[in-house]
Amino acid sequence: MAKSETQLLAERAGESAIASFGSRTDVGCVRQQNEDSLIVAPPLFVVADGMGGHAAGEVASEIAVKTISELVSTHADAEELGRAVEQANRDIITAAVEGEGREGMGTTCTAAILEGTRLVIAQVGDSRAYLLHDKKLSQLTRDHSLMANMIEAGQITPEEARVHPSRSVITRALGNDPETIPDLYEINVEDGDRLLLCSDGLTSMLEDAEIQAVMNRISDPQMCADVLVDGALAAGGLDNVTVVIANVEGDRKQARRTISVRTRLTALILLLLLVLCIGGAAWGGSAYLHHTAYLAQSEQGTVAVYRGVPGSVLGFRYSELVESTEIPVGELSQSAAESIRSEKGMRVSSVEEALALVDTYRAEIEEKKAKEQSRSSSASSARSQSSANGEDYEKDLTYDEGEEELDAYAEDDEAYSEEESDAAGTSGSGSAESEGRTR
Repeated sequence: MAKSETQLLAERAGESAIASFGSRTDVGCVRQQNEDSLIVAPPLFVVADGMGGHAAGEVASEIAVKTISELVSTHADAEELGRAVEQANRDIITAAVEGEGREGMGTTCTAAILEGTRLVIAQVGDSRAYLLHDKKLSQLTRDHSLMANMIEAGQITPEEARVHPSRSVITRALGNDPETIPDLYEINVEDGDRLLLCSDGLTSMLEDAEIQAVMNRISDPQMCADVLVDGALAAGGLDNVTVVIANVEGDRKQARRTISVRTRLTALILLLLLVLCIGGAAWGGSAYLHHTAYLAQSEQGTVAVYRGVPGSVLGFRYSELVESTEIPVGELSQSAAESIRSEKGMRVSSVEEALALVDTYRAEIEEKKAKEQSRSSSASSARSQSSANGEDYEKDLTYDEGEEELDAYAEDDEAYSEEESDAAGTSGSGSAESEGRTR
Protein backbone atom coordinates (compact mmCIF):
# COMPACT_ATOMS: atom_id res chain seq x y z
CA MET A 1 0.00 0.00 0.00
CA ALA A 2 1.41 3.40 -0.98
CA LYS A 3 2.26 5.79 1.85
CA SER A 4 1.55 9.50 1.67
CA GLU A 5 4.84 10.34 3.44
CA THR A 6 8.03 8.96 1.92
CA GLN A 7 11.48 9.65 3.29
CA LEU A 8 14.32 7.79 1.62
CA LEU A 9 17.51 8.43 3.56
CA ALA A 10 20.26 6.86 1.51
CA GLU A 11 24.02 6.83 1.49
CA ARG A 12 25.29 8.35 -1.72
CA ALA A 13 28.81 8.49 -3.02
CA GLY A 14 30.46 11.59 -4.37
CA GLU A 15 30.88 15.16 -3.18
CA SER A 16 27.87 16.81 -1.61
CA ALA A 17 27.49 20.39 -0.43
CA ILE A 18 24.84 19.38 2.11
CA ALA A 19 25.85 19.08 5.74
CA SER A 20 22.39 19.30 7.32
CA PHE A 21 18.77 19.08 6.32
CA GLY A 22 15.26 18.70 7.73
CA SER A 23 11.84 17.74 6.45
CA ARG A 24 8.22 17.31 7.49
CA THR A 25 4.89 16.48 5.84
CA ASP A 26 1.40 16.79 7.36
CA VAL A 27 -2.11 15.88 6.21
CA GLY A 28 -3.37 19.34 7.21
CA CYS A 29 -6.58 20.34 8.96
CA VAL A 30 -9.12 19.57 6.23
CA ARG A 31 -8.02 16.64 4.05
CA GLN A 32 -8.57 13.04 5.13
CA GLN A 33 -5.60 11.64 3.19
CA ASN A 34 -2.04 12.89 2.72
CA GLU A 35 -1.32 12.69 -1.01
CA ASP A 36 2.14 14.30 -0.74
CA SER A 37 5.37 12.31 -1.03
CA LEU A 38 8.98 13.38 -0.54
CA ILE A 39 12.58 12.22 -0.77
CA VAL A 40 15.40 13.42 1.48
CA ALA A 41 18.42 11.46 0.23
CA PRO A 42 21.37 13.86 -0.25
CA PRO A 43 22.25 15.05 -2.75
CA LEU A 44 18.69 14.28 -4.02
CA PHE A 45 15.60 16.08 -2.70
CA VAL A 46 12.11 15.67 -4.16
CA VAL A 47 8.62 16.94 -3.26
CA ALA A 48 5.54 15.60 -5.09
CA ASP A 49 1.94 16.73 -4.48
CA GLY A 50 -0.49 14.05 -5.68
CA MET A 51 -3.92 14.71 -7.21
CA GLY A 52 -6.94 12.55 -7.85
CA GLY A 53 -8.28 11.76 -4.40
CA HIS A 54 -7.95 8.72 -2.16
CA ALA A 55 -6.11 5.74 -3.68
CA ALA A 56 -4.98 7.94 -6.56
CA GLY A 57 -3.01 11.06 -5.60
CA GLU A 58 -0.77 9.33 -3.10
CA VAL A 59 -0.13 6.51 -5.60
CA ALA A 60 0.93 8.97 -8.31
CA SER A 61 3.25 10.93 -6.01
CA GLU A 62 4.80 7.72 -4.62
CA ILE A 63 5.53 6.41 -8.12
CA ALA A 64 7.16 9.73 -9.04
CA VAL A 65 9.60 9.85 -6.12
CA LYS A 66 10.42 6.15 -6.43
CA THR A 67 11.20 6.33 -10.15
CA ILE A 68 13.35 9.45 -9.77
CA SER A 69 15.34 8.02 -6.87
CA GLU A 70 16.12 4.89 -8.93
CA LEU A 71 17.25 6.71 -12.09
CA VAL A 72 19.37 9.68 -10.99
CA SER A 73 23.04 9.56 -10.05
CA THR A 74 24.89 11.64 -7.48
CA HIS A 75 25.97 14.20 -10.07
CA ALA A 76 24.16 17.50 -10.68
CA ASP A 77 23.18 16.70 -14.26
CA ALA A 78 20.09 18.67 -15.33
CA GLU A 79 19.46 16.56 -18.43
CA GLU A 80 19.63 13.33 -16.46
CA LEU A 81 17.27 14.66 -13.78
CA GLY A 82 14.87 15.83 -16.49
CA ARG A 83 14.83 12.39 -18.12
CA ALA A 84 14.09 10.79 -14.73
CA VAL A 85 11.07 13.08 -14.25
CA GLU A 86 9.83 12.29 -17.77
CA GLN A 87 10.09 8.57 -17.03
CA ALA A 88 8.17 9.08 -13.79
CA ASN A 89 5.41 10.68 -15.87
CA ARG A 90 5.21 7.66 -18.16
CA ASP A 91 5.24 5.25 -15.20
CA ILE A 92 2.25 7.00 -13.64
CA ILE A 93 0.27 6.78 -16.87
CA THR A 94 1.13 3.09 -17.27
CA ALA A 95 0.17 2.35 -13.65
CA ALA A 96 -3.27 3.88 -14.17
CA VAL A 97 -3.83 1.78 -17.29
CA GLU A 98 -2.78 -1.38 -15.44
CA GLY A 99 -5.13 -0.71 -12.53
CA GLU A 100 -2.68 0.66 -9.99
CA GLY A 101 -4.30 3.73 -8.52
CA ARG A 102 -7.00 5.27 -10.66
CA GLU A 103 -7.34 6.75 -14.12
CA GLY A 104 -6.72 10.49 -14.17
CA MET A 105 -4.40 10.48 -11.16
CA GLY A 106 -1.45 12.85 -11.32
CA THR A 107 1.13 14.71 -9.30
CA THR A 108 3.32 17.76 -9.25
CA CYS A 109 7.06 17.23 -8.93
CA THR A 110 9.96 19.43 -7.87
CA ALA A 111 13.26 17.50 -7.80
CA ALA A 112 16.67 18.95 -6.90
CA ILE A 113 20.26 17.68 -6.80
CA LEU A 114 23.03 19.54 -4.97
CA GLU A 115 26.65 18.75 -5.81
CA GLY A 116 29.26 21.04 -4.34
CA THR A 117 28.07 24.54 -5.12
CA ARG A 118 26.00 23.42 -8.10
CA LEU A 119 22.24 22.98 -7.90
CA VAL A 120 19.99 21.56 -10.64
CA ILE A 121 16.20 21.40 -10.49
CA ALA A 122 13.51 19.71 -12.61
CA GLN A 123 9.98 20.97 -11.98
CA VAL A 124 6.40 20.26 -13.14
CA GLY A 125 3.30 21.78 -11.51
CA ASP A 126 3.03 24.29 -8.67
CA SER A 127 5.27 22.75 -5.99
CA ARG A 128 8.08 25.25 -5.55
CA ALA A 129 11.83 25.59 -4.97
CA TYR A 130 13.17 28.62 -3.09
CA LEU A 131 16.68 29.79 -2.27
CA LEU A 132 17.54 31.95 0.75
CA HIS A 133 20.63 33.99 -0.19
CA ASP A 134 21.95 36.93 1.82
CA LYS A 135 18.82 36.71 4.00
CA LYS A 136 16.56 37.25 0.97
CA LEU A 137 14.19 34.53 -0.22
CA SER A 138 13.82 34.04 -3.99
CA GLN A 139 11.46 31.72 -5.83
CA LEU A 140 13.55 29.67 -8.26
CA THR A 141 10.77 27.87 -10.14
CA ARG A 142 7.71 29.11 -12.03
CA ASP A 143 4.30 27.66 -11.22
CA HIS A 144 2.53 25.78 -14.00
CA SER A 145 -0.87 27.08 -12.93
CA LEU A 146 -3.82 29.12 -14.13
CA MET A 147 -3.08 31.78 -11.52
CA ALA A 148 0.52 32.22 -12.71
CA ASN A 149 -0.70 32.71 -16.28
CA MET A 150 -3.34 35.25 -15.20
CA ILE A 151 -0.82 37.17 -13.07
CA GLU A 152 1.66 37.33 -15.96
CA ALA A 153 -1.15 38.50 -18.27
CA GLY A 154 -1.98 41.29 -15.82
CA GLN A 155 -5.51 40.01 -15.23
CA ILE A 156 -5.17 39.61 -11.46
CA THR A 157 -2.69 40.54 -8.72
CA PRO A 158 -0.74 38.04 -6.61
CA GLU A 159 -2.91 39.02 -3.64
CA GLU A 160 -6.10 38.26 -5.59
CA ALA A 161 -4.63 34.94 -6.77
CA ARG A 162 -4.20 33.77 -3.17
CA VAL A 163 -7.99 33.78 -2.62
CA HIS A 164 -9.17 33.07 -6.16
CA PRO A 165 -11.58 30.09 -6.39
CA SER A 166 -9.49 28.58 -9.23
CA ARG A 167 -6.16 28.93 -7.40
CA SER A 168 -5.67 25.13 -7.39
CA VAL A 169 -5.98 24.73 -11.17
CA ILE A 170 -2.61 23.67 -12.64
CA THR A 171 -1.70 23.59 -16.32
CA ARG A 172 0.99 20.90 -16.22
CA ALA A 173 1.34 17.74 -14.11
CA LEU A 174 2.82 14.26 -14.26
CA GLY A 175 0.34 11.54 -15.27
CA ASN A 176 -1.80 13.52 -17.70
CA ASP A 177 0.18 13.77 -20.96
CA PRO A 178 2.90 11.31 -22.05
CA GLU A 179 4.71 14.23 -23.74
CA THR A 180 4.96 16.33 -20.57
CA ILE A 181 8.43 17.73 -19.98
CA PRO A 182 9.81 19.51 -16.90
CA ASP A 183 11.36 22.95 -16.67
CA LEU A 184 15.09 22.63 -15.94
CA TYR A 185 17.16 25.04 -13.82
CA GLU A 186 20.92 25.20 -13.18
CA ILE A 187 22.06 27.38 -10.28
CA ASN A 188 25.33 28.15 -8.53
CA VAL A 189 24.81 28.31 -4.76
CA GLU A 190 27.06 29.62 -2.00
CA ASP A 191 28.04 28.67 1.49
CA GLY A 192 25.29 29.80 3.88
CA ASP A 193 22.48 29.53 1.34
CA ARG A 194 19.37 27.53 2.24
CA LEU A 195 17.29 25.46 -0.15
CA LEU A 196 13.53 25.09 0.39
CA LEU A 197 11.30 22.64 -1.50
CA CYS A 198 7.59 22.69 -0.63
CA SER A 199 4.09 21.83 -1.81
CA ASP A 200 1.43 24.52 -2.29
CA GLY A 201 0.01 23.57 1.10
CA LEU A 202 2.71 25.85 2.55
CA THR A 203 2.68 28.72 0.03
CA SER A 204 -1.12 28.95 -0.04
CA MET A 205 -1.18 29.46 3.74
CA LEU A 206 1.95 31.59 4.34
CA GLU A 207 3.24 34.49 2.30
CA ASP A 208 6.84 34.60 1.09
CA ALA A 209 7.73 37.29 3.63
CA GLU A 210 6.57 35.05 6.49
CA ILE A 211 8.57 32.10 5.12
CA GLN A 212 11.66 34.28 4.75
CA ALA A 213 11.38 35.50 8.36
CA VAL A 214 11.24 31.94 9.71
CA MET A 215 14.16 30.75 7.58
CA ASN A 216 16.29 33.69 8.74
CA ARG A 217 15.35 33.24 12.40
CA ILE A 218 15.78 29.45 12.82
CA SER A 219 19.12 28.01 11.76
CA ASP A 220 18.39 24.33 12.53
CA PRO A 221 16.85 22.89 9.33
CA GLN A 222 14.60 20.34 11.06
CA MET A 223 13.26 22.88 13.52
CA CYS A 224 12.79 25.33 10.64
CA ALA A 225 10.74 22.76 8.69
CA ASP A 226 8.60 22.06 11.78
CA VAL A 227 7.90 25.75 12.41
CA LEU A 228 6.92 26.34 8.77
CA VAL A 229 4.48 23.41 8.77
CA ASP A 230 3.03 24.50 12.13
CA GLY A 231 2.53 27.98 10.69
CA ALA A 232 0.63 26.61 7.71
CA LEU A 233 -1.60 24.54 10.02
CA ALA A 234 -2.25 27.55 12.26
CA ALA A 235 -3.28 29.56 9.19
CA GLY A 236 -5.95 26.99 8.30
CA GLY A 237 -4.12 23.95 6.92
CA LEU A 238 -6.48 23.68 3.96
CA ASP A 239 -4.20 21.27 2.07
CA ASN A 240 -1.48 18.69 2.72
CA VAL A 241 1.75 20.47 3.72
CA THR A 242 5.26 19.25 2.83
CA VAL A 243 8.55 21.08 3.50
CA VAL A 244 12.20 20.17 2.85
CA ILE A 245 15.00 22.44 4.13
CA ALA A 246 18.69 21.98 3.25
CA ASN A 247 21.56 24.12 4.56
CA VAL A 248 24.37 24.59 2.05
CA GLU A 249 27.82 24.25 3.63
CA GLY A 250 30.10 23.80 0.67
CA ASP A 251 32.94 25.89 -0.75
CA ARG A 252 33.83 28.96 1.29
CA LYS A 253 34.79 30.80 -1.82
CA GLN A 254 32.28 33.56 -2.58
CA ALA A 255 31.00 32.85 -6.06
CA ARG A 256 28.58 34.90 -7.98
CA ARG A 257 25.24 33.16 -8.15
CA THR A 258 23.82 32.73 -11.60
CA ILE A 259 20.53 31.26 -12.57
CA SER A 260 19.84 30.06 -16.06
CA VAL A 261 16.57 28.50 -16.98
CA ARG A 262 16.88 25.94 -19.76
CA THR A 263 13.76 25.17 -21.65
CA ARG A 264 12.96 23.13 -24.71
CA LEU A 265 9.71 24.86 -25.47
CA THR A 266 9.29 25.74 -29.16
CA ALA A 267 6.80 28.17 -30.69
CA LEU A 268 4.44 25.26 -31.30
CA ILE A 269 4.66 24.21 -27.63
CA LEU A 270 4.06 27.81 -26.52
CA LEU A 271 0.96 27.90 -28.66
CA LEU A 272 -0.15 24.57 -27.21
CA LEU A 273 0.47 25.91 -23.69
CA LEU A 274 -1.69 28.94 -24.48
CA VAL A 275 -4.48 26.67 -25.66
CA LEU A 276 -4.12 24.58 -22.49
CA CYS A 277 -4.22 27.72 -20.37
CA ILE A 278 -7.39 28.89 -22.08
CA GLY A 279 -8.89 25.45 -21.65
CA GLY A 280 -7.85 25.42 -18.00
CA ALA A 281 -9.37 28.86 -17.49
CA ALA A 282 -12.59 27.73 -19.13
CA TRP A 283 -12.70 24.63 -16.93
CA GLY A 284 -11.93 26.60 -13.80
CA GLY A 285 -14.49 29.24 -14.73
CA SER A 286 -17.08 26.55 -15.34
CA ALA A 287 -16.44 25.11 -11.88
CA TYR A 288 -16.57 28.57 -10.32
CA LEU A 289 -19.78 29.29 -12.24
CA HIS A 290 -21.66 26.78 -10.12
CA HIS A 291 -20.44 28.22 -6.81
CA THR A 292 -21.13 31.94 -7.17
CA ALA A 293 -23.87 34.27 -8.37
CA TYR A 294 -24.79 37.92 -8.68
CA LEU A 295 -27.81 40.23 -9.05
CA ALA A 296 -28.00 42.68 -11.95
CA GLN A 297 -30.54 44.93 -13.63
CA SER A 298 -32.33 43.48 -16.65
CA GLU A 299 -33.23 45.45 -19.78
CA GLN A 300 -36.72 45.91 -18.33
CA GLY A 301 -35.29 47.54 -15.21
CA THR A 302 -36.08 44.60 -12.96
CA VAL A 303 -33.87 42.43 -10.75
CA ALA A 304 -32.26 39.46 -12.55
CA VAL A 305 -30.37 36.55 -10.93
CA TYR A 306 -27.27 35.21 -12.70
CA ARG A 307 -25.09 32.20 -11.92
CA GLY A 308 -21.34 32.85 -12.29
CA VAL A 309 -19.50 36.18 -12.54
CA PRO A 310 -20.14 39.28 -14.67
CA GLY A 311 -17.91 40.11 -17.62
CA SER A 312 -15.45 37.72 -19.24
CA VAL A 313 -12.09 36.10 -18.50
CA LEU A 314 -9.72 35.20 -21.36
CA GLY A 315 -12.57 35.81 -23.78
CA PHE A 316 -14.96 33.41 -22.04
CA ARG A 317 -18.18 34.50 -20.34
CA TYR A 318 -18.93 32.82 -17.05
CA SER A 319 -22.53 33.87 -16.41
CA GLU A 320 -25.91 32.24 -16.90
CA LEU A 321 -29.37 33.75 -16.34
CA VAL A 322 -31.19 31.88 -13.58
CA GLU A 323 -34.28 34.03 -13.07
CA SER A 324 -35.63 37.35 -14.33
CA THR A 325 -37.93 38.66 -11.61
CA GLU A 326 -40.77 41.19 -11.65
CA ILE A 327 -39.12 43.31 -8.93
CA PRO A 328 -38.32 46.86 -10.17
CA VAL A 329 -34.82 47.88 -9.17
CA GLY A 330 -36.11 51.42 -8.55
CA GLU A 331 -38.29 50.24 -5.68
CA LEU A 332 -35.32 48.87 -3.69
CA SER A 333 -33.26 50.80 -1.17
CA GLN A 334 -30.75 53.24 -2.63
CA SER A 335 -27.70 51.17 -1.65
CA ALA A 336 -29.17 47.93 -3.04
CA ALA A 337 -30.25 49.61 -6.27
CA GLU A 338 -26.82 51.19 -6.81
CA SER A 339 -25.06 47.86 -6.21
CA ILE A 340 -27.34 45.98 -8.62
CA ARG A 341 -27.00 48.67 -11.31
CA SER A 342 -23.21 48.74 -11.06
CA GLU A 343 -21.00 47.15 -13.72
CA LYS A 344 -20.12 44.23 -11.43
CA GLY A 345 -23.63 43.80 -10.05
CA MET A 346 -24.31 42.64 -6.49
CA ARG A 347 -22.00 39.64 -5.87
CA VAL A 348 -23.17 36.83 -3.59
CA SER A 349 -21.65 33.47 -2.70
CA SER A 350 -24.29 31.21 -4.27
CA VAL A 351 -27.46 31.08 -6.35
CA GLU A 352 -29.38 30.06 -3.21
CA GLU A 353 -28.26 33.23 -1.46
CA ALA A 354 -29.24 35.31 -4.51
CA LEU A 355 -32.73 33.77 -4.60
CA ALA A 356 -33.11 34.34 -0.87
CA LEU A 357 -32.25 38.02 -1.40
CA VAL A 358 -34.88 38.22 -4.14
CA ASP A 359 -37.48 36.75 -1.76
CA THR A 360 -36.46 39.31 0.86
CA TYR A 361 -36.81 42.20 -1.61
CA ARG A 362 -40.17 40.88 -2.77
CA ALA A 363 -41.42 40.62 0.81
CA GLU A 364 -40.20 44.14 1.63
CA ILE A 365 -41.98 45.60 -1.41
CA GLU A 366 -45.21 43.74 -0.59
CA GLU A 367 -45.01 44.91 3.02
CA LYS A 368 -44.45 48.47 1.83
CA LYS A 369 -47.46 48.29 -0.47
CA ALA A 370 -49.60 46.83 2.32
CA LYS A 371 -48.62 49.71 4.61
CA GLU A 372 -49.45 52.24 1.91
CA GLN A 373 -52.86 50.63 1.32
CA SER A 374 -53.49 50.61 5.08
CA ARG A 375 -52.63 54.30 5.34
CA SER A 376 -54.84 55.06 2.34
CA SER A 377 -57.79 53.16 3.87
CA SER A 378 -57.29 54.91 7.21
CA ALA A 379 -57.26 58.31 5.53
CA SER A 380 -60.45 57.47 3.57
CA SER A 381 -62.24 56.33 6.75
CA ALA A 382 -61.16 59.49 8.53
CA ARG A 383 -62.57 61.64 5.74
CA SER A 384 -65.89 59.72 5.79
CA GLN A 385 -66.19 60.08 9.59
CA SER A 386 -65.39 63.77 9.37
CA SER A 387 -68.13 64.25 6.75
CA ALA A 388 -70.70 62.38 8.89
CA ASN A 389 -69.81 64.46 11.96
CA GLY A 390 -70.30 67.63 9.93
CA GLU A 391 -73.87 66.67 8.90
CA ASP A 392 -74.86 65.90 12.54
CA TYR A 393 -73.47 69.22 13.59
CA GLU A 394 -75.57 71.06 11.00
CA LYS A 395 -78.70 69.20 12.14
CA ASP A 396 -78.07 70.06 15.80
CA LEU A 397 -77.44 73.64 14.87
CA THR A 398 -80.78 73.90 12.96
CA TYR A 399 -82.71 72.37 15.88
CA ASP A 400 -81.12 74.75 18.38
CA GLU A 401 -81.92 77.75 16.19
CA GLY A 402 -85.58 76.62 15.97
CA GLU A 403 -85.89 76.38 19.72
CA GLU A 404 -84.39 79.82 20.08
CA GLU A 405 -87.01 81.25 17.66
CA LEU A 406 -89.88 79.56 19.57
CA ASP A 407 -88.58 80.98 22.84
CA ALA A 408 -88.44 84.40 21.23
CA TYR A 409 -92.10 84.10 20.06
CA ALA A 410 -93.18 83.03 23.55
CA GLU A 411 -91.45 86.01 25.12
CA ASP A 412 -93.10 88.36 22.58
CA ASP A 413 -96.57 86.91 23.36
CA GLU A 414 -96.04 87.30 27.11
CA ALA A 415 -94.95 90.88 26.69
CA TYR A 416 -97.96 91.61 24.48
CA SER A 417 -100.37 90.14 27.06
CA GLU A 418 -98.88 92.28 29.82
CA GLU A 419 -99.30 95.37 27.68
CA GLU A 420 -102.95 94.52 27.07
CA SER A 421 -103.54 94.00 30.80
CA ASP A 422 -101.96 97.34 31.61
CA ALA A 423 -103.99 99.02 28.96
CA ALA A 424 -107.21 97.51 30.33
CA GLY A 425 -106.40 98.64 33.88
CA THR A 426 -105.75 102.15 32.76
CA SER A 427 -109.00 102.27 30.88
CA GLY A 428 -111.02 101.07 33.96
CA SER A 429 -109.58 103.71 36.27
CA GLY A 430 -110.45 106.44 33.83
CA SER A 431 -114.07 105.34 33.69
CA ALA A 432 -114.42 105.28 37.47
CA GLU A 433 -113.07 108.77 37.82
CA SER A 434 -115.44 109.95 35.16
CA GLU A 435 -118.32 108.28 36.86
CA GLY A 436 -117.37 109.89 40.23
CA ARG A 437 -117.33 113.30 38.80
CA THR A 438 -120.69 112.67 37.28
CA ARG A 439 -122.11 111.83 40.56
